[in-house]
Amino acid sequence: MSPALNLIPAVTFQIMENGRAVPITSEEVFSNRSVALFGVPGAFTPVCHYIHLPGVVADYENFKTSDVDLVACTSVNDVYVMDAWRRALAVPDGLLFLADGNGDFARGLGLTFDGRPLGLGERSKRYAMWVKNGSIQHLAIEPDLTEADVSSAYTLLRVFDNWSSGGIPLSTEEPAPSNS
Repeated sequence: MSPALNLIPAVTFQIMENGRAVPITSEEVFSNRSVALFGVPGAFTPVCHYIHLPGVVADYENFKTSDVDLVACTSVNDVYVMDAWRRALAVPDGLLFLADGNGDFARGLGLTFDGRPLGLGERSKRYAMWVKNGSIQHLAIEPDLTEADVSSAYTLLRVFDNWSSGGIPLSTEEPAPSNS
């Protein structure tokens, strides 16, 4: 995690803009706005391609009514793979794809796993995060990389709904057993 508790690490992503790879800093992405960020292990991998990202795309418009300024997806993939994935799934233009090609962002958050046994190298864990002005307000890490439940768009929208109705961000962890 970033040395400053709950702050986004300072890194440079790559995005595709008009057919060109363009650098963009985490400060540019996360400063002065509310961001729904989805971290996935890899573009075109089965759960990411057929379940997780399609759910984000399906709920994309709902984030706009939840006081979210930006919806983004990041993966430890190069910008060209991320762009091909965006086009393959017909992702709306407003959903930002952040290529974390060297894994600096995932590593800076402490959210990597060793995918070498699968031939994937170091990858990002699957998660959903709400970031407000560079500060992490909510983080849900999927306990099983083959699922997209606590990291789903639907679950993160529930967090926003709870927050906007005066509650606190919902925990995605199991409650502690009662001693009564």
